[in-house]
Amino acid sequence: MKLSEYVQYDATGLASLVQRGEVTSLELTRLAREAHDQVNPRINAVIEFYEDAEAIAADVSGSGPFQGVPFFRKDIGFTELGRLQENGSRLFKGCRANSESYYFRRARHGGLRTVGRTTTPEFGTSGFTESILNGITRNPWDLNRSAGGSSGGAAAAVAAGITPIAHASDGGGSTRHPASWCGLVGMKPSRGRISGGPNSQDSAFGLGFNFVLCRSVRDMAAALDVFSGPHAGDPFIIVQPDRPYVEELSRPTGRLKVGVARTRWGDVDLDPEVLDAVDATVAILKQMGHDVTEIGPPCPPAERKRLRTTILQGRLELTAAWLEAAANSMGRPINADTVEPINLKLYEISRGSQRVQMSEVLEALRSLRFQIGQALHPYDIVLTPALPTVALPHGAIYATTNPSLSAMEFMEANEALYYYLNSFNVTGQPAVSLPLAESRSGLPIGLQFVGRFGDEAALVRIARDLEDARPWNHRRPGIRAGAL
Repeated sequence: MKLSEYVQYDATGLASLVQRGEVTSLELTRLAREAHDQVNPRINAVIEFYEDAEAIAADVSGSGPFQGVPFFRKDIGFTELGRLQENGSRLFKGCRANSESYYFRRARHGGLRTVGRTTTPEFGTSGFTESILNGITRNPWDLNRSAGGSSGGAAAAVAAGITPIAHASDGGGSTRHPASWCGLVGMKPSRGRISGGPNSQDSAFGLGFNFVLCRSVRDMAAALDVFSGPHAGDPFIIVQPDRPYVEELSRPTGRLKVGVARTRWGDVDLDPEVLDAVDATVAILKQMGHDVTEIGPPCPPAERKRLRTTILQGRLELTAAWLEAAANSMGRPINADTVEPINLKLYEISRGSQRVQMSEVLEALRSLRFQIGQALHPYDIVLTPALPTVALPHGAIYATTNPSLSAMEFMEANEALYYYLNSFNVTGQPAVSLPLAESRSGLPIGLQFVGRFGDEAALVRIARDLEDARPWNHRRPGIRAGAL
């Protein structure tokens, strides 16, 4: 197989070739390495391609739907035992994981071969994947623009064809954001769908989610089958699906009640091209026979801002406690030499006199979850922009490396960008960004679809319908392996 052929396949397609004996896992890993060597110097998405990647590829264990397919791990969150886990930070430089996540056990069982690590902003704090430790990750569609974050390295690597699928995590939009800006499929499953065990169950007040970034709906469905399922010690067991998610690809969608957000929910106006993409998708949904109703913000903006401020303060204090414990265990200081300007300011705020009570944080989460849930309950599916704008240039105010920003300015800017996304980290509903449109300048525009809690199956079916109606596989970024 040639590199130009390798990049044409999604993960399911490559696995089918392995299963039929037309290509080996070792060949795929070598092609991934070739793709990496060709494009990564330009996009800076992968910080480590494992030296033992070929030995990993030769491992015959694991024969699931992704048999033999190369895969990347985001450098924060779920761990591989003994591998570097630096969290995008100088504070954790050289640190290795001392436990194996259930997620990566499932990855191996599903046939994936994890061959390296992708970039993330320090501690996953920002929606821009830029760090002092690893530099700027660039968008393959336009090197002058951000790939998003915090799973920006994973998104850039998949968009550029290094691997067809990669690990991603989402604490407020960090999978769906880079999916939107890099032209990919990025889902945040329901809370509890994927176990955080053995040591990260229901992390950050239940706001953190791990899954994948990929290029096709069938890969998304197959990944749900690979990674979902309960483990002993999980905080609760979500309702299990009636059938494998890949079977939903051949089942009828039915007539859905769809709520559509056409107005801004936060402090950033919608780019007219993003709104045009929403309206074009509404037209398709109506042609399919769905009932479509325009909706406003599910929570009054001032009330939402008040509640989110309390939630953010609680998260900052959790992060600060984690940093202190880690720094103490490593014997390292928390200062300007180890932590980036914005994160250091956030840390100092969290250690100040204005501490928030955990009861206040839990009440803010309950109230916001209730208000959003009540407002959106009438709808089977909710359609929103993933983000109010197309990919922004590097060096914007959202980067944690920016020393001129105050902590408050950073938090307000970040919140304004994520309003459509982080609401559903609070409710725990499944949500996916689909690459259904592009700007006049050729930049991807992702649209977000949100399902009822526990109903990933409905999202799989509607995503399949939209992929059929408006295919995106023919759209390719300017920086792509095999095309340079």
